[in-house]
Amino acid sequence: MTREGFIALVEREQEALRGFLLYLCCGNKDEADDIAQDALVKAYLSSAGYQEKGRFRSWLFKIAHNTFLNHKASCRTTESLDEARTLVSNTSADASFAHQDLYLALRTLPPKERSAITLFYLNGYNIKEIAAITDTSEDAVKKQLSRGRDKLKEKLKP
Repeated sequence: MTREGFIALVEREQEALRGFLLYLCCGNKDEADDIAQDALVKAYLSSAGYQEKGRFRSWLFKIAHNTFLNHKASCRTTESLDEARTLVSNTSADASFAHQDLYLALRTLPPKERSAITLFYLNGYNIKEIAAITDTSEDAVKKQLSRGRDKLKEKLKP
């Protein structure tokens, strides 16, 4: 892949990538931008190995997902919405953001469940595609979706 070809593909997918990472980072724009930048550098360095057989977006999301997981390995998830609110109020996250409650609830999920929920419900990927992006089995994705849904239902009860 040429440099110009890579840039053209990234320009087409950049907003979707940032949206995906914004949800994974629970609305923390700075964190999402940092991970996006790292993922794009990794993608560029790996672009020679990209097989133009699959969707570029899926390939890019897979790199971004792995970058997110590597970043989150050094961070902890929160257990409750109150704990998430306290954490968010002490950071630069925008408390007036329209989806703040969803972001707070997503923050309580383990990264793999958060990824499955985000890819399925917010990015429209099917279970087979999510399994490919996250390097897991379809059964594992189904379990992650089920567990994530159950936890979100509990956390988002009125």
